[in-house]
Amino acid sequence: NKPSITPHHTPRYTSRVLSECDLYVSSYDNDPDMKSVKENFYRQTSQRFEEYNELINRKRQKCKEQCDKDIQQIILKDEMEKSLEEKVEKGCLMCGCGLGSVAGSIGIIGAITVNECTKVALLAAEKAGVDAGIAKAIELMAYKFSLTTLGGNTLEKVVTAQTFKNPMFYVLDIQKEYNTVCSVDPDIDNLLCFYTKPNNMTLAYKAIAESARDIATKASEEAVMVQEAKVALANAESTHLYSAIGYSVLAILIIVLIMVIIYLILRYRRKKKMKKKLQ
Repeated sequence: NKPSITPHHTPRYTSRVLSECDLYVSSYDNDPDMKSVKENFYRQTSQRFEEYNELINRKRQKCKEQCDKDIQQIILKDEMEKSLEEKVEKGCLMCGCGLGSVAGSIGIIGAITVNECTKVALLAAEKAGVDAGIAKAIELMAYKFSLTTLGGNTLEKVVTAQTFKNPMFYVLDIQKEYNTVCSVDPDIDNLLCFYTKPNNMTLAYKAIAESARDIATKASEEAVMVQEAKVALANAESTHLYSAIGYSVLAILIIVLIMVIIYLILRYRRKKKMKKKLQ
């Protein structure tokens, strides 16, 4: 038998050499206090992380809401500005178009109205000339022949627009009146009877005819003079009206031009602003 070898001394130090397996074995796994500390640490850390995540999420949500709100305000502001600019543009354009049509209407209707008024004024001038000629004829018949009637009718009835310029009307009717009043029993107080020539009726008729023709001539001249004066006045009034219409149309056209210029400027500025935003 082989003899056993037994050491005869007692080791002074305990070996502290760890095996490879011992390196991965925690010394506190089975320690209740350490477990409690670890659990508390994990719990508090998890709670902090959750609180942090909640805070971050709230801030993120708040920032998102504020961002959305700002974007909405910007969009609303842009829409309002765009709407206002478009309304102003449309207003200027519509106003310009409306005033342009008004200017055209004033030019056309005004010219037609003035033309019609001028026609009425010319007709009135012609009537005024006729009335003046008739009045002049009646005045001269009373002055030259002391006549207030002719053929039993008043002069206002027999002297008309058709007869006051006709010399033969005066010649024939006054000669008839002469034959009636002065041929048989002359009235010495009647001027018509002063044309009587003793034993020579031809001279009397000739003198009456000359005076009668003079009445027609002067009545015609009076009618023409009055009519020309009235026509000149009507033409002056129509010229004044045409000038007023022209000035009005010119003023409206200037306003229309200004409106169109404003519209073009606003449109150009709006397009330029939109182009910048797109860039």
